[in-house]
Amino acid sequence: MKRQEQREERKTFPRCAIYTRVSTEYGLEQEFNSLDNQREAAEAYIKSQAHEGWKLLRDRYDDGGFSGGSMDRPALKRLLDDVRARRIDIIVVYKVDRLTRSLPDFAKLVELFDEHDVSFISVTQAFNTTTSMGRLTLNMLLSFAQFEREITGERIRDKVAASKKKGIWMGGAVPLGYRVENRALHVVEEQADFVRALFRRYLEVGSAVRQKVALDAENVRLPIRIVGTGTTSGGGLISRGHIYHILSNPIYVGRLRHKGKIHEGLHDAIIERDLWDQAQRQLAEHKQKTKRPTQDVHSFLAGKLFDDRGNRMGPSHAAKGSRRWRYYVSRAVLKGRKQDAGSVTRVPAAQIEKQVEEAVAKVTEGDIKEAIERVIIGHDALVIHLTADAAPEGGNRVLTLRWAPPAPYRRREIIQGDGATSSRTRPMRVEARAAFKRALGDAHRWLDELTHDSESTVEKLAHREGKSERSIRMTLSLAFVAPPIVAAAIEGRLPRGFGVKRLMDLPMEWSKQWDAIGLRAPDRFERSA
Repeated sequence: MKRQEQREERKTFPRCAIYTRVSTEYGLEQEFNSLDNQREAAEAYIKSQAHEGWKLLRDRYDDGGFSGGSMDRPALKRLLDDVRARRIDIIVVYKVDRLTRSLPDFAKLVELFDEHDVSFISVTQAFNTTTSMGRLTLNMLLSFAQFEREITGERIRDKVAASKKKGIWMGGAVPLGYRVENRALHVVEEQADFVRALFRRYLEVGSAVRQKVALDAENVRLPIRIVGTGTTSGGGLISRGHIYHILSNPIYVGRLRHKGKIHEGLHDAIIERDLWDQAQRQLAEHKQKTKRPTQDVHSFLAGKLFDDRGNRMGPSHAAKGSRRWRYYVSRAVLKGRKQDAGSVTRVPAAQIEKQVEEAVAKVTEGDIKEAIERVIIGHDALVIHLTADAAPEGGNRVLTLRWAPPAPYRRREIIQGDGATSSRTRPMRVEARAAFKRALGDAHRWLDELTHDSESTVEKLAHREGKSERSIRMTLSLAFVAPPIVAAAIEGRLPRGFGVKRLMDLPMEWSKQWDAIGLRAPDRFERSA
């Protein structure tokens, strides 16, 4: 009875909320902005319905600087929360697209409004959702709005395609060797020389991997550039992926790539056509030589390993640089059904293969792979089912082994001095590593400036950076630290106590730097420059 009385009161004195929205923040600082204009029109409409008992709520629902294509808007969220709490009877907007520009989102809003007996009024379009005609009109309006957006998108894509077909640069990340002026690419000779040297060096060494090693050994750095935002980029070592990207980018031979097609560009080429063709042939030959077979021949448990809920565990791998780690992963996880996976979803391939191989070798002298019918991995056990031919005469075809997953984190190899106690050695602090990386970046940036700018001096650097000349010189010495020591510091493999000051002022010869800091070089690092 009380609920019915509340409904009658809401019909007699409907509570009105005004929602306003604008897509950009431009102009919001003005005394009378677009949000105020929308609200003024909505308030006037509500006053015109005073004879119907309409009452304006004091709460404001204003979203300034939010797109209508998303529902993630703070004021809209508050509005919908109040709708669910049945604090609102009528929502008034200036135009329908102030509420949303998405037809699917609008359908959800209308469903929510109907569920909570809320009407929806558009001031300038004169309809509401309490009538079937109003709902039809709204749906038609938003359908045309969505159609207009799709047509606009297609028109923009067609314009970009047509422009690129004519060789016009249409924006994006500016490639190394060029700058943008009047929406056109222009060659920067200093950077262009770097690109040309990269192509020639690649043809000399015959491999991007060997080229990366050679460039790092010579401490070759990317040219420093000023990007469109005014910030600087470059100055670091070039990655192998960046080398491949430059070598295969047709923009350097005066062309543009768009959706798999190559068009002649209007910009000047940096690389001669003959040099480009040689590099492309070498890239193609190298790719053909290094192409791996589709099936990993090392994963001999492929097709035979299952988790303890019956899901097949297929081979997978992860790679970082030249290193590669193999795994077996539950198919349930790969298909997005993690809830259906067993107690073990991912396992290192080398560990489980070694354990299975050793166990099977003890009971059979034949081919180990052919001897295995099925392997089931659980939380603490491996169950190996042997084929009938491989099982020992009169023996069990099922082998059960204890198994424990490896620790997810590998202990870092801390570099030590002679006689140091391994158990007491802790890695250098995170703060020390961060400070070293910042100082190292400054060192290379300042060194590049001193070597490329004839007017730059240590004195000028010190004045600009607000540091002493001695501080600048000490920091510059970090640019000459051996790459293995730099890598160890960044990766946190130097002992605690090492920091920026301790790595400054080392001997110039890399072979003597390990002795100078009192550490022995790891076996995989050469001690000579």
